[in-house]
Amino acid sequence: MKEFIGKHHFVIIFSAAGAVGGFLYWRFVGCQTGTCPIKSVWYLTTLWGLAFGYLSGGIIKDLLIKFKGRTKTADKPVVTDKQD
Repeated sequence: MKEFIGKHHFVIIFSAAGAVGGFLYWRFVGCQTGTCPIKSVWYLTTLWGLAFGYLSGGIIKDLLIKFKGRTKTADKPVVTDKQD
């Protein structure tokens, strides 16, 4: 379980933040008339927020991994076999 959380901590944090953000959006902005299919009930808005947070966390995690990979290879000196 610790390994799973350690491996996916960005996605978990962003999913939780998205769910809280979705609920707060419903609570303070929401649909006043009740005719909006997504914003009329709290659980749909919370699920949409969770999905947005999950996707955002995954994208940010991938970008950080890609950025870390570039900096590790950029620090190494370039060696060429070309002799003049």
